[in-house]
Amino acid sequence: MTVDDTGSGADADGREDPYAADSGEDPLALRLEQLILGAERRYTPFQAARSAGVSMELASRFWRAMGFADIGQARALTEADVLALRRLAGLVEAGLLSEAMAVQVARSTGQTTARLAEWQIDSFLEGLTEPPEPGMTRTEVTYPIVELLLPELEEFLVYVWRRQLAASAGRVVQTADDEEMVDRRLAVGFADLVGFTRLTRRMEEEELGELVEAFETTAADLVAARGGRLIKTLGDEVLYAADDAGTAADIALRLVETMSNDETMPELRVGMAFGTVTTRMGDVFGTTVNLASRLTSIAPRDAVLVDSAFAEELIRTGEAPASEAEAAEAAAAAEKEGEEPPVYRFALQPMWQRPVRGLGVVEPWLLSRRDSRP
Repeated sequence: MTVDDTGSGADADGREDPYAADSGEDPLALRLEQLILGAERRYTPFQAARSAGVSMELASRFWRAMGFADIGQARALTEADVLALRRLAGLVEAGLLSEAMAVQVARSTGQTTARLAEWQIDSFLEGLTEPPEPGMTRTEVTYPIVELLLPELEEFLVYVWRRQLAASAGRVVQTADDEEMVDRRLAVGFADLVGFTRLTRRMEEEELGELVEAFETTAADLVAARGGRLIKTLGDEVLYAADDAGTAADIALRLVETMSNDETMPELRVGMAFGTVTTRMGDVFGTTVNLASRLTSIAPRDAVLVDSAFAEELIRTGEAPASEAEAAEAAAAAEKEGEEPPVYRFALQPMWQRPVRGLGVVEPWLLSRRDSRP
């Protein structure tokens, strides 16, 4: 809940506040809020900022970055709000974060947890709080359910965050130089369901929701299991990244193979590119990302297109031959010397060069497997 930058508000001495945010609010909603936050409403935004030792301007920037709505000067904040402000401001004062970085921390955390909270309430808690007996209301069972789930979900959230933080920190410390920590060379892939817009006209909303959820779940599981990172999902499209081209190629082909074996799923097309990528707040940006997106739009159904840099990286690392003729020559030479022939995981077929809007002329390569083993 953010604030405006006006006035000092009423005293936090227990007297009735004519501007209180809880005026006319549902009593159960207030009880749930107190249960979840672990404290009662006590401060106006001005009082919270003053108690935290920060200016109203900075407090407003932090709260807005976290995604909370303006509440004027209602008494709606708790000790936890004061502590959060004090911690962020303390990191800035200690020189550990710049003010701009502290705002980014607030924004990235707020955006990520907002989506998680919305999902938990809309999908998870709705199912759990279905009235168990006729005559009971949802509100009568919501409070005890939340009371039981809250500590477990909180512990699980912290566990997953620490695991993700450890994995991300490990990738960063292995980076070759400081510049690559921000602008890194990654393989980026888009996987897109074919004909999704037409499906939205034919399918019921519930069916469409189930299809999207199944697609996102399958894609997320495959990306994680094969060593990639899911960047985001966009309903009929997923964006993922991997540190090396071989991992990204394996993920792309497995996505196509898995979806094509599911009769309930539309056809899939994947576009991938390899190169410098700028990372910000868990997202990726740059020409490499744009190129992967464009390749997805021109990829054949149930097929994977990659750019020339991606193809060159697979060839450089020995994951794919430059051509089938080269593979045959290498196999013949190895046989002549009594050695094992090189084993390539992937095959690359050059496609016609074509202009791509905003990126000039590109040379796509069709990616496939050479090794049929799982």
